[in-house]
Amino acid sequence: MAFKACIFDLDGVITDTAHFHFLAWQRLAHSLGIAFDHADNDQLKGVGRMQSLEYILAKSSRAYSEAEKETLAHQKNEDYKTLIQEISPADMLPGILPAFDWLKARGWKIGLASASRNAPVVIEGLGIAKVFDYVADAGAIPNGKPAPDIFLDVANAFGLEGGECLGVEDAAAGVTAIKAAGMTAIGIGDAYVLAHADIILPQTGILVSEGFEKVAG
Repeated sequence: MAFKACIFDLDGVITDTAHFHFLAWQRLAHSLGIAFDHADNDQLKGVGRMQSLEYILAKSSRAYSEAEKETLAHQKNEDYKTLIQEISPADMLPGILPAFDWLKARGWKIGLASASRNAPVVIEGLGIAKVFDYVADAGAIPNGKPAPDIFLDVANAFGLEGGECLGVEDAAAGVTAIKAAGMTAIGIGDAYVLAHADIILPQTGILVSEGFEKVAG
């Protein structure tokens, strides 16, 4: 079956806002007297906001009400939005613009399947909002990654079957979601972590030559 669309994750694939997320989560955790380091942050890759908060609060000695959790999630998000105000096209990862050009030249649809509800703000700051034919609304997706829901949402918007779509992710949960959606997965990053991807690339600069061109034949 020929590919007709490519669906991208955002953080770690198109740009790297992971540091901003780390700072915002760390500030929140420390304000609650909870330890939070880079190893903890690695556990949150590809995971939605409330799931990430649950991971952090599980380290606490006290229980939090749903209302308190909503307040804390909002607090983290406001801090993160302040941090990303300065994001610009210079923050795009290598090879992403050529990848978009390659896809457009071949008539492929381009979708975004990010777990971040701030994805629209980020792609506006990067200057690439108009590149996407469809951007999934993370807030409207029933189940977060590793469930396939967000990738299926994009495929459905395009009127395509999973087998007609290629997904690009940097997190194990994201690759699992792509595969569960019946799509071909390109993983960006650690080969051990992303072992279940169809193709694994160490970085985005070779996405076209070692990724798209190989899977598209």
